[in-house]
Formats: sequence, C-alpha cells, structure tokens
Amino acid sequence: MNVVEILKAVFLGIVEGITEWLPISSTGHLILVDQFLKLNASAEFKELFFVVIQLGAILAVIVFYWKKLWPFSNEGRLHIESDTISLWMKIIAACIPAAVIGLLFDDPINALFYNYQTVSFTLVLYGILFIVIENRHRDSSAKIRDVGQMNYKTAFLIGLFQVLALIPGTSRSGATIIGAMLLGTSRVAATEFTFYLAIPVMFGASLLKMVKYGLPAASLEMTVLLVGTLVAFLVSLLAIRFLTVYIKRHDFKVFGWYRIVLGILVILTFVFR
Repeated sequence: MNVVEILKAVFLGIVEGITEWLPISSTGHLILVDQFLKLNASAEFKELFFVVIQLGAILAVIVFYWKKLWPFSNEGRLHIESDTISLWMKIIAACIPAAVIGLLFDDPINALFYNYQTVSFTLVLYGILFIVIENRHRDSSAKIRDVGQMNYKTAFLIGLFQVLALIPGTSRSGATIIGAMLLGTSRVAATEFTFYLAIPVMFGASLLKMVKYGLPAASLEMTVLLVGTLVAFLVSLLAIRFLTVYIKRHDFKVFGWYRIVLGILVILTFVFR
C-alpha cells in the first residue's frame, strides 16, 4: 500500500473539511494544494475524489444537526414534527435553482470557468462583498433571526444566490450566506440554513460523479477515497462547531480579507510557477 498517497488523502480531507464550511472556497484551496500535492491518479479519479469526499462533510452536518433535521419522534407513539417537515420543504425549494442549472449546464460551466483566472477573480470579488456587506449589515436589525422564521419565498431567493456557487471559487456557503444576509437574515440563521442546503446539493453532486465514473476498482484508490472521506467528516465536525460559535460574537470580514489574500496567491502561483 502506498503510504504517501494515503497521507495525501488525509491532507486533502483536512482541506475539504475546513474549507467546505468556512466561506473561503474549497475549490480555490484545492487548486492551490493540487499544485504542490498531486494525487498519483488519473484525472477521472481525482475529479471523483474531490467531489465524493464531500459525502463525509455532508454526514458531519447530519450528525451535528440531527435533532433539528430528523422529522420523527417516538415519545410514546410515532409522531411527525410538522416544523421539521416544513424545514425540509424550504430546503428543497432553495435547492431547485442550483439543481436545474447544474444539471443543464454543469459541463459547459466547468469548461468555461474551471481555471485559476476565474477562481482568483471570484475569490477577491466575494471577499470584497463580504467586507462591504458586513460594514452595512447590522445583525440587530435582521428581520429573520431564526431559520424557523424563514418563509418559502426567502428560502427560494437564497437558492438563487446558491446558483452563483456553480462558478468555481465563489464558495457555496459564501454565496448563500451573503444572499441570506442581503435578504434580512441574521448571520447565525444564514449560516445554519447554508449548512442544511449542503445536504441535498452535495449529495446530488457526489451521486452524479459516482454514476459518471463509478467507484474505483483498485484497492489503493478505494482506500484513498475512504480515508479522504473519513477525514473530511471528522474535520467538518470541528469546522462546523467552530463557525457556529464564532459567528455569535464576530462578523465575516476576516473571511473577506482572507479570500482577497488567497485570490492573490492563486494568481501568483500560476504566474510565477
């Protein structure tokens, strides 16, 4: 067994677990990491790997928010929580735009925009937007302070912002958090709803890649995939916990500045490599 490839999978799982949930673009980081730490595998397997390890991140959200997401209770008799069903309906409504656009235009979007120029531009652009929006946003004046207060219209509009994340470097969590805040949602509620949206979106993306490429037959590749997914799950639990605590006392401007610096690093990496 190639220990080096396993260690690479561990590191990539750490990167995925952190950057998937913080609004700093997992794609931007993986592009940078891939310049220095390339998996010794085919292009098809690497594309499969970078999407499927997201299943670990999804599982972390489900575990972390299990009580809020599981609609059934068994206190004496089986009971369906109507509020939880309503939450899932809002999640589905918000995922419709990205699902439709993604299914129709996934390959053209990747062909046109999956490059360092686009990633560096979107990193800097949304970094600036985070700073500008935070300077104008006052959490105390937010109309929606809890996900339960969100109506279907707001959920769907947040889903439209999620479509922007189809452009590499945007950050799915970054786009939806910015959109939710612009629509009058508090940081805490915006972040929580963003976590929920990841479940169907990332599960669907992973399923499509597995259907397209199939699971690897080679034992080393399967081991690399499983290790990366497990590490992404464990690190995601920590990242989600960190962000939920952080945003109760801080804003997102630090992530905006981080994105700007990362965007510049992506440009420099490719210009002077």
